[in-house]
Amino acid sequence: MTVIDPDTQAGWVPEADAEDDVEDMPLSMRLSIADTLTLGNATCGFMAVYFTTTGILIPHLTGSDESGMARHSAATAVILMLMAAIFDLFDGLVARKLRSSPMGAELDNLSDLVSFGLAPAYFVLVYGMVADDAHQRVSALAAIVVLLAVVLRLARFSCVTLKDGMFQGMPSPFGALTVISIVLLELPFVPTLLAIIGVAWLMVSRVEYPKPRGVLAVAMLGWIVAAMGLLAAWAFDAPGGQLLLQTGCALQVVLGAVIPLFATARRVNTFRDNRREARAAQLP
Repeated sequence: MTVIDPDTQAGWVPEADAEDDVEDMPLSMRLSIADTLTLGNATCGFMAVYFTTTGILIPHLTGSDESGMARHSAATAVILMLMAAIFDLFDGLVARKLRSSPMGAELDNLSDLVSFGLAPAYFVLVYGMVADDAHQRVSALAAIVVLLAVVLRLARFSCVTLKDGMFQGMPSPFGALTVISIVLLELPFVPTLLAIIGVAWLMVSRVEYPKPRGVLAVAMLGWIVAAMGLLAAWAFDAPGGQLLLQTGCALQVVLGAVIPLFATARRVNTFRDNRREARAAQLP
């Protein structure tokens, strides 16, 4: 109903209720539960950058000798990236069980870029500035390679249709955690650099990786929780914490290297089977 103001003779419409505003809101502007988890992913990635800066880079630039603070901050940054991986795991599961908004896919890509592109690349950059045997400019180049690999991988994921249950190229959360593991292993600079570039190549490769569903998703979640425990033990200087952390990082790197080998062997076997079937079909 339109009401006429006696002073201005102008018509005005009573304000709609909040419920009506929600109903009239475009569908593309509504956040689902899955979208909220995705935003948690982005928040964790940003906070990882924050702790890397305030706890590792700034103390190094100011000449602080507080190594414990740097260890705590590094552990916190990596734990935040692990939490981002948990959010990334669950937002997909929730989106499949419930509904997802039309902007869910875009939010997921943007959040992954922050948590698994910017955060690990920045971690590599800071490593190049604080490590004794590292070279800052070369480390900056490696960080750019990691960032661009994630950008290209996410862009390809948005426009390439693959068979169900498989990723093409190492998933960005797995790649980010592998890059961080390589840095935390504290290997000599050249092997560290080559391994980081190798992971970046795997992210843009055509190697197939299974999507984390069912038992694989549970195993991934268990591995992430275990990694958090290893980081906490290292951060608080628990007995054997350093050894436990390096063992966990080594397992992550080995896993990152073994999966492509299995995928390649499977493709070779599939190719051989197809050729054998084609030859058998040609026989009289």
